[in-house]
Amino acid sequence: MNNINNVFFKKNYFYIETYGCQMNIYESDAIASLLLKSGLCLTKDIYKCDIFFINTCSIREKAEIKIFNRLKYLNLIRKNKNPNMIICILGCMSERIKNNFFLKEKKLFDIVISPKDYKSIINIIFSKLDINIRNFTNIILEQDIQNNINSDRIFGNNITSFVSIMQGCDNMCTFCVVPFTRGREISRSPKIILEECKILYNKGFKEITLLGQNVDSYFWYGGGLKKNYKNIKKVKTVDFSNLIELIAKSIPIRIRFTTSNPHDFSEKILKIMKKYKNICNHIHLPVQSGSNKILKKMNRKYSREEYIYLINKIRQYIPDCSISHDIISGFCGETEEDHIDTLNLMNYVKYNYGYMFYYSPRQGTIASKKYKDDVNKKIKKRRLQEIIFLQKKHSFFRIKQQIGTIQEVLIEGISKKNNEYFYGRNSKNTMVYFKKVKNIVYGDLVKVLIKYGNYSNLIGKII
Repeated sequence: MNNINNVFFKKNYFYIETYGCQMNIYESDAIASLLLKSGLCLTKDIYKCDIFFINTCSIREKAEIKIFNRLKYLNLIRKNKNPNMIICILGCMSERIKNNFFLKEKKLFDIVISPKDYKSIINIIFSKLDINIRNFTNIILEQDIQNNINSDRIFGNNITSFVSIMQGCDNMCTFCVVPFTRGREISRSPKIILEECKILYNKGFKEITLLGQNVDSYFWYGGGLKKNYKNIKKVKTVDFSNLIELIAKSIPIRIRFTTSNPHDFSEKILKIMKKYKNICNHIHLPVQSGSNKILKKMNRKYSREEYIYLINKIRQYIPDCSISHDIISGFCGETEEDHIDTLNLMNYVKYNYGYMFYYSPRQGTIASKKYKDDVNKKIKKRRLQEIIFLQKKHSFFRIKQQIGTIQEVLIEGISKKNNEYFYGRNSKNTMVYFKKVKNIVYGDLVKVLIKYGNYSNLIGKII
């Protein structure tokens, strides 16, 4: 497609800042690619940009506070240095803003574009910048970046990349804003996903991470919402196990995936992971709580016993598989006994690492409407610290298991602390540091003998 900079009387510059999950990173890439093809110019200079995009996260209250503090700073820049700068909100917070959850903060930004409206982003931005859209840009305007191939990668290291396979979530966990910010589940075509993966491989990328709010519920029957499938008869379907096998056998590229939900995780996925060496031995399997009472209040749709059964299945198929988690402390009605159930579950699994938070109500969620936030904040923080302390102990235990082993590591860059060292991740998603060797470069898969490590990283030597 021809660049259309000649349409404009002056160059229009944009800046993108991304917060939150891998999906936001992927979407920032796709949006930047679309804007560049439409004639806008990317800049790293805040004082120069005509439009500042801030791609937001809304999963925790802390994330939203951080973004509003950033917006206040941007408004100071606008007042003193760049008076014509337009500020645009993207990502998960945009839908919550549209639902009027942040009325007092609306003066801090000019445009709000939710993930549901990304297909119209060029129309919206060009209108705000007062740019005349010519007829020959219609092919761009009609693109839906969530369903078409994004073959460009504007940000990142050109070695690893994210590939979105689906959007939204149907599970309706009571604490979660995702169903409200991202909508119902919609899967992308396996043909388009495979084509995007092939393009990345041919461009030299060595690893992809398949993304979805819940990858295990990926389901393709020809397009549309998953819930509408029951009205379709005699149609070929593709689930996540089919999709990951299709990619693994078609392209010799290293594959990761995130995030999984225990309720939807299939034993078929474990069989595929065991079968193909290019699928990494790591599963992110959020548990949220070890208490059946709390799991039920969270609407997690599995019990403690079912979760443990799944852990045992993982160990059966892939004994050295790395498993990580999400855990929330202090959810509504959580007692000390419920907290101990969580600690006991952690002791059973001994996760490699995890993401741990104390509960904060999210306006608009089921929990905020249905349950009282009745656990004292000091108790939440104390329980969270106990969870973090135990996880550090387990992480170090898992690290020690890898000392003395030979790990295959994909080189992703140079250590910021010591430029004589490379870094990269092994199949278990553990970061490995090792001294540079002649004729070894970024993107190489190397064998590393692990010498020692701390609770989060490994140190080794290329062999």
